[in-house]
Amino acid sequence: MHPLDARHTSLSRRTMLAGGLAGGVALGMPSAALATPPGHARPGRPGRPGRPGPAPEGTDAATLRRWTRDTWASMVAMTPQDTGLVSDNITGDLSTPGVYTSPTNIGGYLWSAIVARDLGLITPGEATRRIRRTLRTLQGMEHHEPSGMYFNWYDPRDGSVIYDWPESGDPVVPFVSSIDASWLGAALLVVRNADRPNARLAGRLFDRMRFDVFADPTFDKPYLNYGGFYLEEPTRLLSPPRTEARDLIDAGTPVWYTADHHYDTIVSETRITTYLGIMKGQVPPEAYFQAWRTFPPEWTWPEMPPVGQWRTYLGVDVFEGAHDYLGHRTVPGWGGSMFEELMPNVFVPEESWAPDSWGRNHPNHVAVQAAHGLAEYGYWGFSPASHPAGGYAEWGVDALGLNPEGYFSDVERTDRVHGQPEPDYGQGVVTPHAAFLAMMHAPAQSYDNLVAIEADFDSYGPGGFYDAVNTSSGQVATRYLSLDQAMILGALGNVLGGGLLQRYFTTGAAERVLRPVLAMEEFGASA
Repeated sequence: MHPLDARHTSLSRRTMLAGGLAGGVALGMPSAALATPPGHARPGRPGRPGRPGPAPEGTDAATLRRWTRDTWASMVAMTPQDTGLVSDNITGDLSTPGVYTSPTNIGGYLWSAIVARDLGLITPGEATRRIRRTLRTLQGMEHHEPSGMYFNWYDPRDGSVIYDWPESGDPVVPFVSSIDASWLGAALLVVRNADRPNARLAGRLFDRMRFDVFADPTFDKPYLNYGGFYLEEPTRLLSPPRTEARDLIDAGTPVWYTADHHYDTIVSETRITTYLGIMKGQVPPEAYFQAWRTFPPEWTWPEMPPVGQWRTYLGVDVFEGAHDYLGHRTVPGWGGSMFEELMPNVFVPEESWAPDSWGRNHPNHVAVQAAHGLAEYGYWGFSPASHPAGGYAEWGVDALGLNPEGYFSDVERTDRVHGQPEPDYGQGVVTPHAAFLAMMHAPAQSYDNLVAIEADFDSYGPGGFYDAVNTSSGQVATRYLSLDQAMILGALGNVLGGGLLQRYFTTGAAERVLRPVLAMEEFGASA
């Protein structure tokens, strides 16, 4: 079964994204690579706060600082002072936060606090106090102790596990999501390397995390990641997924995994899970090469035939395919969205570590999104986010996705058929966080796009850019999602701070372990 996009599980409530156990991976395996903060002999010796750098050429420093300051204000408004657990979302006037949160949201707040500190929005003391409050709440929260992982849903007001959905009363079965766990893990690693007073506590929380429990060495493509696992058979759910029980190694109790779901494409946010597993020595390096780049050319059902060739890395045969669209050969994701391509890049400098793969693909993906959006709507940046008419939707560029059902750039879900003339697209929806992610690779073009979105639509409020804009009707999703705001802050931190989150994430041993794996590959993407 092909991967379902786990993005914004906090909003779309995709608790059905299921998982499985890395049945043959020993839970007791030591995390040798990251047993202490990378580059430091002992916990408690992280790097000192950084300093903001100059704005990229073609951008305005004052405007970037305003966008950064207002985006941080939304994170502050979403976060109760007594728990430090950021809410999933808040209304556009910053008055009414949601009453649920996830590990991804919590992680996003932690790395946003580091960015706010290093860019001079808050003092180091305030950053430390905010982070300490969050970490101490996390320390006391109920979680899955054998894996060290947190469940998908908590009440941000007191840190309690959610068993009934606040908005509907529908039952919720505790679920450990591989990708939500990973974004929290990434944030804890950043804090451990970035904030001296909180290094030990962040390190303890990070060190107990077992990313190998999500890898499946028994699958026909070994070590692909499951979506996660339930702590009990999810029969209370209104539409329970098909699951199977397995013993979690060394834990003594079974957990329930969705039986037929793996994340199997490399252009996906879930590669951060594989990165963390490799960095901690919990999964082998060849796990990175198991995911599809494109589906192989002999498969006839995909919408677009790939171009490329087979290569072998660490004994794994890999079809280095790409999609040829708008003059760029680009390795596609599942849905063709910006966050699939670039969210892991907020933490890992993939383009410099892997110039023949990600160094080609990241700018190509940005170029295709820009060309598509400008040609059809006059604006660009497509990634899952709010729907301007209400709810949530998966926005993307269909030609950059492997999903036959598509992520679409317009409300009408206009499908592009390979070999046919470009269709007439309908009401395009752009998502500002996608353009901010792109700023890491095309700063001036992304900046101009965002300036136009702010000027031409009622798209900006007290917390920065609202979540999504219909460029045809002008309708705006006037709310903020904490994950989208955290992606904006993460990207701005790298753009204005010289890759500050990338430095904190990859210091020392992390780079020595992971960089050689990424460096050996050559994608089918054109330069």
